[in-house]
Amino acid sequence: MSALAFRRDDLTADAVLALLQLHLDEMHRWSPACKVHAMPAERLREPDVTFYSGWDGSELAVVGALKDLGDKCGELKSMRAAPDFRGTGAGRAMLDFLLAEAQARGMNWIGLETGRPAEFAAAHRLYAANGFAECEPFGDYVSDEFSMCMARAL
Repeated sequence: MSALAFRRDDLTADAVLALLQLHLDEMHRWSPACKVHAMPAERLREPDVTFYSGWDGSELAVVGALKDLGDKCGELKSMRAAPDFRGTGAGRAMLDFLLAEAQARGMNWIGLETGRPAEFAAAHRLYAANGFAECEPFGDYVSDEFSMCMARAL
């Protein structure tokens, strides 16, 4: 994989919408519907969220979003590598990009919600290796057997 080109995305490209649908389908397969906090494309277009895509040439490699929570806090949303790019470092590259973007915006805290089941183990490892630790639920999240919040200072 060459260096990815990241860009702010308007969520209109077929490849982006298909990857988001795959993400939503997997979240619903691995968690009860009431515990799926992944955002559909319509919600990712709202003003408090900035959505990005990462491209390897003409191939979509990864997507992710940064939600502004106010008070210099942000939340990572919809981080997902395309199937052909899983395990290639695309997720790490998007995470690094989003953390740099959050810092550039003056945020000093970043959180996320992820699942607890085994299917989320790779995400747990990625976030833990990048300074995230489990934290108390924030916003409307509730920590339970399906959902966990993680955070780190910036």
